[in-house]
Amino acid sequence: MNEQVLPFEEPVVELKNKIAELKKYTNESDVDLSQEIEQLENRLEKLESEVYGNMQPWDRVQMARHANRPTTLDFIHEIFDDFLEMHGDRVYGDDEAIVGGIAKYRGKPVTVIGHQRGKDTKENIRRNFGMPHPEGYRKALRLMKQADKFNRPIICFIDTKGAYPGKAAEERGQSEAIARNLMEMAGLTVPIICIVIGEGGSGGALGLGVGDRIHMLENSTYSVISPEGAAALLWKDSNLAQKAAESMKITSYDLKDLDIIDNIIPEIRGGAHRDVSEQAEKIDEVLHQSLESLSKLSQEELLEKRWEKYKRIGTYTFSS
Repeated sequence: MNEQVLPFEEPVVELKNKIAELKKYTNESDVDLSQEIEQLENRLEKLESEVYGNMQPWDRVQMARHANRPTTLDFIHEIFDDFLEMHGDRVYGDDEAIVGGIAKYRGKPVTVIGHQRGKDTKENIRRNFGMPHPEGYRKALRLMKQADKFNRPIICFIDTKGAYPGKAAEERGQSEAIARNLMEMAGLTVPIICIVIGEGGSGGALGLGVGDRIHMLENSTYSVISPEGAAALLWKDSNLAQKAAESMKITSYDLKDLDIIDNIIPEIRGGAHRDVSEQAEKIDEVLHQSLESLSKLSQEELLEKRWEKYKRIGTYTFSS
């Protein structure tokens, strides 16, 4: 699979290719280019720091959508043991845009749920591009209630452009399914930790997003609408998506400033897809800290703190 190169990454990739060519030439000839290669590698280090250290909102949107970005199942296999996937909502069917089941985390049982998109056309069609139907949210809620009954913490991975907006989804109760998840999650008596690993889009993300801790990977996004959708509504031109992304406050840093999320999980330089195992270790560290602190709370304290958390979300300016 050819690696997707994002527009802002092109100078980095060009320099990497040049270094690779010089190394190949050196191996195939008697010419010593080690000094030139070392100089280019030093320049590459500085260039990567500059490019990835100064990413703009639209750059992060593109990174969150990267074709090779790790998915829920990628992180489940890296972080958890003995994952047993469960299927179906016991009403209509199974929705492969949401995966979930029981797993072991550091030896203790947990319930893991997340949006699941594909990494190629065939898998994206199978997963409906990570856009759940109502049966996906009902499946998730069934697993959450089971977790509540057996006192298992719940970990949710969020990665969706949004809930599927098609006619069939509306006929089967899309809005009701999401609304019910919001209501039920607010009252569950076990710890809920939500981690945005890619795109967190609109109600489709919120259907798995009511938690005691909300964390985001550094280059993820979380918003009420996509930049393209916002641009189409505001300026009647979806081509102004970059402008919309800059004003919507959808990056992890914006959301941390607004007190909407709890922690930003640093990403591997160049994006989480560069090293899934190392990225999983960074998620594991934050996940462990969250579970440790939440497990010390009684059910009454957990619910009270969850209520207080959502009352405090956001910053406001009042004018007379």
